[in-house]
Amino acid sequence: MCCLYTVLIFLGPRVGGIAWWLVQPLRWSVAFGSIIWPILGIIFLPWTTLIYVAVYNPIAGISLLGWIFLALGVVADIAMHGGGTYYNRERVPGYSS
Repeated sequence: MCCLYTVLIFLGPRVGGIAWWLVQPLRWSVAFGSIIWPILGIIFLPWTTLIYVAVYNPIAGISLLGWIFLALGVVADIAMHGGGTYYNRERVPGYSS
């Protein structure tokens, strides 16, 4: 897990997710069941996907604390996409400041 954190810090959640997927493919297949959901998750909602894999328990499901962390992952994904849009708004043709 320490290497995952280091990859996340330096390269971002998508590369961290792919590295984690390569290291522990069984955990990912148990959490999702098919290959399409992790791929779509890493592309569109990388933080939420990583947190889902981290908090998923095959026996008990996701606990209340896990759902709170998932909500934080959704907020992080929205902030990541929204922050890029906000800081690049000057590039939009016709934008009035």
